[in-house]
Amino acid sequence: MREQLEQRLAALKAEFDAGQKLLTDLEQKQANLRQTLLRISGAIQVIEEELGKTTAETTPPDKTNNAAGLVVE
Repeated sequence: MREQLEQRLAALKAEFDAGQKLLTDLEQKQANLRQTLLRISGAIQVIEEELGKTTAETTPPDKTNNAAGLVVE
């Protein structure tokens, strides 16, 4: 009986250690993925801002700049 308990204890400890290692690996992957998503988000923001500047530069100015809303040529 004692031998069976010792074997079961050893098996459970090995399973626990494997689970801890897996958890640590997954947490590291999660941290890496968060960093990657943060970099991608920053890149998206920069590109959107640059596209906004380009759109503003290429869009002709609005000709209704007076208070009456009349077209000014």
